[in-house]
Amino acid sequence: MDPHFSGQDAVRCTACETVLAPMYCEVCHIDLCKDCAEKHIADKSKVHRIVSLNQFLATPKCPDHQNKQCELHCEQCDVPICSQCVISKKHKHHGFVDIMETCQKKQEVLNKDLEEFEKGIYPRYQEAASKIPQQRANRRKNSQKLKTTIQNHGDMLHKEIDSIIQEMQSKIDDDDAQYLALSDKREKEIKRNISQICEIILNLKRLLESGNVNIVSKYKSRNQKFRKLPPIPIVLISNFKPQKINREELLRQFGSLTHLSKEEEEEEEEEGYISIFKETKPSPKSRPLLDVPKLITQLETGYSDLCGVSCLSDEKIWTCGNDKYLKLYNLRGELLKSVQNISGNYPLDIAVTHRRDLVYTDGDDMSINLVRNTKVQTLIKLQGWKPLGVCSTTSRDILVSMVSDNGEEAKIVRYSGSTEKQIIQWDEHGHPLYSNRQFFKYLCENGNLDICLADNGANAVVVVSAVGKFRFRYTGNQPEESFYPYGITTDSQNRILIADKIKDNIHLVHQDGHLLGLIDNYDLQSPRCVCVDSKGNLFVAEQYTRKVKKIQYYQ
Repeated sequence: MDPHFSGQDAVRCTACETVLAPMYCEVCHIDLCKDCAEKHIADKSKVHRIVSLNQFLATPKCPDHQNKQCELHCEQCDVPICSQCVISKKHKHHGFVDIMETCQKKQEVLNKDLEEFEKGIYPRYQEAASKIPQQRANRRKNSQKLKTTIQNHGDMLHKEIDSIIQEMQSKIDDDDAQYLALSDKREKEIKRNISQICEIILNLKRLLESGNVNIVSKYKSRNQKFRKLPPIPIVLISNFKPQKINREELLRQFGSLTHLSKEEEEEEEEEGYISIFKETKPSPKSRPLLDVPKLITQLETGYSDLCGVSCLSDEKIWTCGNDKYLKLYNLRGELLKSVQNISGNYPLDIAVTHRRDLVYTDGDDMSINLVRNTKVQTLIKLQGWKPLGVCSTTSRDILVSMVSDNGEEAKIVRYSGSTEKQIIQWDEHGHPLYSNRQFFKYLCENGNLDICLADNGANAVVVVSAVGKFRFRYTGNQPEESFYPYGITTDSQNRILIADKIKDNIHLVHQDGHLLGLIDNYDLQSPRCVCVDSKGNLFVAEQYTRKVKKIQYYQ
């Protein structure tokens, strides 16, 4: 070990060997006291370099030149060097600074790093570490809750299935009981007739054998009574045709696991829930359609062109038209709220979310925006795509139909908050599902999770499953007649309602694609957009009359 580093207090002057040495000659490599240093530097036979011993001890030794201390720092190589290294080829044309200056700068960096670690990084790590056990506990709690919810939903479906099985078996038992009762009655009647027939046969034989003219002459035939057999019960053999179990369809009917959106995660942060289970409720009992739909009310909106309507509740509706304002009305026609589009353009389509906020598309601004109370914020800003229709889904996502700027492609995109989750664009053969014409494309989600798009550019409604698999295409009630679908919605019976703006009617279509009927009374004029409330009433937005009509179409 270098004796200089064994302790500074023990370093004594090399020349006088009595006094402590605060100085050091880097040329002669000796320790010097102040007096000896003055004598030493007076020796002109060499060029001496006297430095503070503290500075000498603080600097490292040069690895390339023995007994040399590194008093400089090479900026290019970022290493300490001695004075002899400066003239070496290794550091030729390099820049040099005093090593103590470099050390001072490094110490400033060290202090800043230490302060950041102590006041910033370390506390955040501690906070993160403290959250993990709670998040783990919340995760376990959430998972157990999900399992219980799924189990309860499964038990409910099992009960429904057991009930269906019981009803079918009871029907079979009832049919059997009716048949047995009728067959017993017929069997007794036939046996009674057989007994009478046997007695008649015996009497006829006796009469023939007697040859009594008086009795024979009074004989009356009874054959007619017995020629027709009593009706024998027809045995109708019942059969059960089980439906093929489609796992995808069964899963869709059962429900789905889905993650919360970013906003919902923030709302649920205290409880730590990270996913939810969406139950698919059994379809309600069918409600028959009215032969003649009833007009409940109608209201004026004040737009020059009315383009959209969406139910906030059974008593309030949002509307949009060809100006920059979104308007909320009650069913008395009173304006409750007016919100201006932040871009100044007119919105193309609107939809109410599960949180009762309003989401709308702005085609010119290429944005999807959210209205919460009266504040407007941009959720999504698109590049190269123009958003058209929008709808809110049961899984708390939003679906947006859009066409490319170059007019070559069209697609539907599913968003969770502002995060893209799914793109629906091609069928299983790689063909486009939707026309690329930049005509309007309203869309909705059905109760069975099908996605229905009114493709005005193709004069058809295209229906795909939740995973984007093509199901069917509806082109109107008469193949030879034109069909101009605009607004589209669905009701609690999973029926699809489509506004034909040119034919001035509403098509009611079964969830599997066949027409159930038309609503074409009440002088409908240019129906542009449609929606239904929780009670199943239909709201029709007429583009050019600027009216919204509320219609009851089933019992």
